[in-house]
Amino acid sequence: MTRALVNDGNELLGAATELRRRLHAHPEVGLQLPRTQGAVLEALDGLGLEVTTGTRTSSVVAVLEGERPGVTTLLRGDMDGLPVREETGLAFASKVEGAMHACGHDAHVAMLVGAARLLARRRGEVAGRVVFMFQPGEEGHAGARVMLEEGLLERHGPIDRAFALHISPNLRSGCIATRGGAFMASVDSFRVTVRGKGGHASMPYEAVDPVTVACEMVTTLQVMVSRRVPTFDPAVVTVTRISGGTTFNVIPETVVLEGTVRTVSEATRTAVLESLLRVSQHVAEAHQCQADVETTGDGRQHPDLPNPYPVTVNDVSAARRTLEVARGLLGDDQVVNMPSPVMTGEDWSYVLERVPGAMAFLGAAPLGEDQPAPLHSNRMMIDEGCMAIGIAMHAAMVLS
Repeated sequence: MTRALVNDGNELLGAATELRRRLHAHPEVGLQLPRTQGAVLEALDGLGLEVTTGTRTSSVVAVLEGERPGVTTLLRGDMDGLPVREETGLAFASKVEGAMHACGHDAHVAMLVGAARLLARRRGEVAGRVVFMFQPGEEGHAGARVMLEEGLLERHGPIDRAFALHISPNLRSGCIATRGGAFMASVDSFRVTVRGKGGHASMPYEAVDPVTVACEMVTTLQVMVSRRVPTFDPAVVTVTRISGGTTFNVIPETVVLEGTVRTVSEATRTAVLESLLRVSQHVAEAHQCQADVETTGDGRQHPDLPNPYPVTVNDVSAARRTLEVARGLLGDDQVVNMPSPVMTGEDWSYVLERVPGAMAFLGAAPLGEDQPAPLHSNRMMIDEGCMAIGIAMHAAMVLS
């Protein structure tokens, strides 16, 4: 069966590549992806699936009923792009200014459609039900949470297990990598507004300069992480944006820092967010400034900050089963049991809080590239041939 599934995946690769390139050329960002939704509905037409769409978001859910009783498996592909200007030079590069499929979600959609086609052909071998989840808004918009709130897990009977793939352009093409337990980090955002006293740049002693305080804050936060966070329960605090000032000879009154916090346990997540608040306020006070700190972990609503995501935790048994299925499909040399989690984040975490399941990486490194551009890079590219393995892996998780 495993060889046959890989053969089926290769047979469906041409159509998957065509769909992936179509989506890649027209990326959409956020929760409302009407063009992408239309492409998915068109691709699923004629497969004999029960198809519904979301109301708060342009999601698509398709259900395949097997011909024998069994469990219900949820398979997911996220659909949204990023606000990134593409610089790949591909013939099918984004035609939408300022938007790009820089995280591989176009490939995720194409593989899930391919899996739907493969399993529709093999309906007689499917025991139970398959729910295909096409999800907008993964990139900071919590689209998975929206779909859960709209009844994803209740409308189609109880969901027994869940599985998702995420491509990785930094892993060799066609390999599968996962682990039990923490798989990806939690995601929080923060904004620190440093308030001083504006003045003339030539007379800083008559002002209270928030620029120098903000710079000290950045370095102190790094020291805080290296000295207060356990080595084997890691955290990342990254300041990604500093904004302040209007011209070269004016000390501004305010400077704003924005960034992200990543952790792989709830205990460290809480500790780091508390430390970020304390360090920011005390550094500011030491220099006669004030720091207003907002974080997505403070329990308040911050509509202008990205949604926080919990730690993505793979069920240990589900991860073990994923590795076993992958070995049967691909052989031992194409399967990696990851020793540690990665610090990227995923709203698939919301699903795994409620359903035993797992996520795995699918290697997608472009052939011949020694240092491929990573996810979220404006130059990120993949080996499209890996999608045949992704299609087969989705199907194998249902049929095994």
